[in-house]
Amino acid sequence: MPIASISNGPVAVIDIGSNSVRLVAYDRLSRAPVPMFNEKSLCGLGRNVAVTGLLPPDGLAQALDALKRFRVLCDLMRVERLFVLATAAARRASNGQEFIAKVEAIVGEPVSILAGQEEARLAALGVVAGLHRPNGIAGDLGGGSLELIDIEQGELGQGTSLELGGLTLRDASGKNLKKAARIVADSLDRVSILPQARGRDIFAIGGTWRAIARLHMAKVGYPLNVLHGYAANAKAIAEFCRDLQRIDVSTLPAISEIARERRPLLVYGALVLEEVIERSGAARFMISTSGVREGVLYSQLPRALQQQDPLLVGARALNELHARDPDHADELIAWTDAFARTAWPEETPGQKRIRHAACLVSEVAWRANPDYRAEEAARIVAYAALPAIDHRERAFLASVQHARHEGISETMLPPLRELLSLWEVDQARALGCLIRVAFNISAGQRGVLPSTPVTVENGSMIQSIPARFSDLSNERLVGRLKQTARILGLGFEVQITS
Repeated sequence: MPIASISNGPVAVIDIGSNSVRLVAYDRLSRAPVPMFNEKSLCGLGRNVAVTGLLPPDGLAQALDALKRFRVLCDLMRVERLFVLATAAARRASNGQEFIAKVEAIVGEPVSILAGQEEARLAALGVVAGLHRPNGIAGDLGGGSLELIDIEQGELGQGTSLELGGLTLRDASGKNLKKAARIVADSLDRVSILPQARGRDIFAIGGTWRAIARLHMAKVGYPLNVLHGYAANAKAIAEFCRDLQRIDVSTLPAISEIARERRPLLVYGALVLEEVIERSGAARFMISTSGVREGVLYSQLPRALQQQDPLLVGARALNELHARDPDHADELIAWTDAFARTAWPEETPGQKRIRHAACLVSEVAWRANPDYRAEEAARIVAYAALPAIDHRERAFLASVQHARHEGISETMLPPLRELLSLWEVDQARALGCLIRVAFNISAGQRGVLPSTPVTVENGSMIQSIPARFSDLSNERLVGRLKQTARILGLGFEVQITS
């Protein structure tokens, strides 16, 4: 697939899978592309391909109708670059090439028919694009196939493709779960990379595994309704998968959120996932909604852009969209850097990147009603389309933004408190209060913070203000400094310098 030129216009991917045909359009080709439109049609192209060797006529008709709509939508959105992919069903069916020719005539673009190894590679690149330094095995379960590939700190290892997709498994087993289990076991017996995940992560991609995660979130009463980055103990997920194979899934909480066409495949997806977890010995299960489509976009980026931190790229885009003075955020980052060097000398690189992200998103709610700014800022950050951030970090950022507007409220718990430790709650409040001090000094405008540092010396917070800005010091600033110092267990002082 040739490298696309970098542009600021929308790009899109049409993914012709064994179960669904989907269009996703993104705002631009970048390290943190944001989906601006997402639509799928559950065509079931892979239905009975394992038995008949043919794409089903009704699925073909539905897929072609969907593709005609997608072509019009891409024109309406002024998509500058369109990538069209086809996976397991199209590459296996004897009438696949005939179908692909019709697709190309409709969309006006060549279709890349992905081989199993290439599908695994792109799925892994999607995980690399969407998560922070992933370390484990990526598994992409589609309707026709399962791709598995090792990822170590963002670098791709060995991968494989197996005919264990939900539709393929259902058809090959004749809807007999015991036979399906034997097929899964026989296929995975030949996979050598699974034990490499022992003690590491399983990154789950694909609609059926996302549906299983959604049901698990409902079962445990999980407080954050975001699938990307949802993590759970792998053994607990394996146990849940065993339950799904024994019960009537229609009785489960949140089953109404799962498409009716997908529900019959849940049991097969659960069977495969349970076996993958058991054989791998993985410690943690994590959902990645970033997969093949995002991997395609990531593969188009120059190496220098691939190496950017997508969280900070995404947070900067929010800053440019919302901030009164976008350049203020970089001064705020430098201002908190100076404070952290004296107050938090043991700050880790991971904590530093989250602090920088907190500075970049600190203006997302300034247009909200003042009575609800804290709540709105926390909500926006918790649910923002930010990549490479886990749910604990989302909760932390949301709590920072809440304190940035509200301070330390004795009557209001920080957002998503259940996901954070007491220490993390205190750290989020301290950082939020510190940022609140900065905005009290600068009013969100550049040119002030570089000459008004706050540092920690001899157990006290020292606010240094040059004489030309001395009138900025008032009772409100002192009160906010005092609140921040109190949560950090420090004294405080304002120094007017020459």
